[in-house]
Amino acid sequence: MTQALSVRCGVSGWAHASWERAVYPRPRGRGFHALDFLAGRLDTLEIDSTFYQFVRPELARLWGAQAGHNPLFKFTARLHRQFTHERELDDRSVARFTEGLKPLLDRGQLGALLMQMPSSFRFTSENRDFLIKLRRAFSEFPLVAELRHASWTVDEAIGTLVDYRIGFCNLDQPRAVRAAAPSSRLTTRVGYVKLYGPSAGPAFAEFDDRAATRNGQRTGNSHLFTLAEMESWQPRIEHLRRFADEVYVVFANDGEGKSVVNSLQMQSLLGGGHGASPARPSVAALAPAAATPALFDLAA
Repeated sequence: MTQALSVRCGVSGWAHASWERAVYPRPRGRGFHALDFLAGRLDTLEIDSTFYQFVRPELARLWGAQAGHNPLFKFTARLHRQFTHERELDDRSVARFTEGLKPLLDRGQLGALLMQMPSSFRFTSENRDFLIKLRRAFSEFPLVAELRHASWTVDEAIGTLVDYRIGFCNLDQPRAVRAAAPSSRLTTRVGYVKLYGPSAGPAFAEFDDRAATRNGQRTGNSHLFTLAEMESWQPRIEHLRRFADEVYVVFANDGEGKSVVNSLQMQSLLGGGHGASPARPSVAALAPAAATPALFDLAA
């Protein structure tokens, strides 16, 4: 069972190719697992693979066990794109997806299910009804909506989220004409912050969820948040912490492990709100010898 904790800082995903040289130790010791490694340093991870595939309950159960040594830890997970992008909500698929994450939900290890909507998903009566339909289909989960279009910040749209108990994902995203601005909105007892950064890259702008590549290799989002950028989020997160039961702060700048660095820095800015003991590794200790020195020097 997890312990009480008001703010959890973490990252989106853990199976990123660039992390093999920037985050994880080389060579890997016997029995090493990336999830076990990160759960010793962070208090949340957003499961990104559930956006692309249905997970088996056995796998979710294994994830829960691998993170279980950190009693403060909770996952969040993305809803499959079949539901958010393709709008296919057949009963069989809903039941299959729900069954896959049920072990984490039943053990109290799943803090939120994130409905990551396309950038073109604006506030209309049709889209409002569809969001309500998603709420009803996944009624077992604490739902949060990642709504990138600024039209979802009007009073009527926010009222819909409140009425149907759908959390609001506060975003740091590339600045576009219709992009929602940084905020500290709370529509349920679960606060959520997703930090991509203003230079997240072309893959984000298109929001096709295919990562940018270079020479056939995944590059990811390489924006590194500066101290000033993170300090601008500190009062927003503190505001959410004041009124929410739980707040999840997720960095999505995964390129070369930068999200890990920024997440640890944010923990420090929030005064160690993650509840870590002095035995936890420092940011400097996280970086293996093979890591890019300049990257981790910024976090020392």
